[in-house]
Amino acid sequence: MGVRFCTDGNLILIEIKDSKEEIRLKQNKKQKLKEQQKKEKNIKERIKAAKKIQAWWRGTLVRQTLLHAALRAWIIQCWWRLTLDRLQQKKRRAALMSYAHREWAVVKIQSLVRMWRIHWRYCQVLNAIYIIQYHWQCHNCQTCALLRGHCVVTATHLQFHIEIINP
Repeated sequence: MGVRFCTDGNLILIEIKDSKEEIRLKQNKKQKLKEQQKKEKNIKERIKAAKKIQAWWRGTLVRQTLLHAALRAWIIQCWWRLTLDRLQQKKRRAALMSYAHREWAVVKIQSLVRMWRIHWRYCQVLNAIYIIQYHWQCHNCQTCALLRGHCVVTATHLQFHIEIINP
């Protein structure tokens, strides 16, 4: 850098001239500053691109996690529905078995009552026959007559017909 002084009366003129080296240094500074700005801009762009990639990746992970959670929930729901269905089938089967057992017991009781009633009517007929035979044997009949009997037992009443046949 060169300095030159001129004095013309009261006025002092100072001229400063830059040397080539100083100019080159200034240009280098400007160029470095531009390069630094480009690097910063490039870094900002790369950070922005990295943020986009990271956001995409996080979104992918979140969607994958949500999908797995939804699948697990679906599996649990299917298992629960199957368990409820099996439980309901067991209850139905138990109710059906209870109904069948009750119906069997009712049929058995009805059968026993019908058997008892028929047996009771049969015993009545038998007693009537014994009474008639006893009276017939005690009765002296000059003519030997034959007895022919017919008996009908129904669910509600007893029909008994006796015919005395003279030969």
